[in-house]
Order: sequence, then structure tokens, then C-alpha cells
Amino acid sequence: MLPLSLLNAAQGKPMLVELKNGVTFNGHLVDCDQFMNVTLREVYQTSADGERFWKMPEMFIKGNIIKYFRIADSILDQAMAEQEKQRAAGRQRGGGRGGGRGGARGGGEGGRGGGRGGPPGRGGPPMRGAANGRGGGPGRGGPPGGGGGRGGRGAPRQ
Repeated sequence: MLPLSLLNAAQGKPMLVELKNGVTFNGHLVDCDQFMNVTLREVYQTSADGERFWKMPEMFIKGNIIKYFRIADSILDQAMAEQEKQRAAGRQRGGGRGGGRGGARGGGEGGRGGGRGGPPGRGGPPMRGAANGRGGGPGRGGPPGGGGGRGGRGAPRQ
């Protein structure tokens, strides 16, 4: 689980933020960005020695001075379940490693094209017994042998 996705899942929930200097903030997370800058609402600030307290309506904290966040376990469990749901949905659409747009390496529309006379797929050196020179494979979507040299688009479809 990535920290930013966990923070995004915790929006609107209570949390504790401790800074590198020991000061703590308790409040509800309003927003966070890619630099881990956070905005809290209904904030209780505690001094580093723990003897002074302040209440503020809203607080912006820069991410580079934050030591750690303390978030409820239920939020972590909820974020993990949501991430698994998204991952499963991505696999069904053909996403994931090598999926989508023609499948893994060389499937679908011929990958990079036949190139120098080899079979359709990733291109490469000529195969034994195959025609030497340019245009042996289908290229990327063109007719067989039609200008497919080195993975070009080939002739336009008619």
C-alpha cells in the first residue's frame, strides 16, 4: 500500500500528525497532495513537551516537516480492500503487466511488425528460408509484404 493512496483514503477521517520537532496535531484530514502536504480541520495542537494545547479551526502542514501519521486501523483495512477491488477490475479489462492493447509481447496487432522478413511479432533478424530484405512481414496493420520494413506502418488499409 502506497502512503499517498492511504492518505487519500483517510480524507475526512481523524488522524494524528507528529512533526520532526515533536509537536503533534490531532484533526480531521481535509486534503493532501503528492508532496504529503496536508490540511487538517478542527485541529488540536500539542506542544513538544506535552504541556500546552491550542485549538484551531484549520491547519496546513508541509510534508517535509512531518515525522509520521497515525491513522485508525479500520481506515487501513478499508483502503487495502478498495485497492484489491481496483486491481481485480483492472485485470478483467485486460490491464496489468503486458495486458491490454494486443496482449503480451507480439500478440494482437503484431507488436512491432514483421520488419526484415521475419514472422509477425517483435521484428528482428531474418528467419531461415524467409524472404530477405524489406517488407516480409505484415508490419503494423498493413497487407502482407506491403512496405512493412523495420516496423513501419505499411500501406494504408483500403
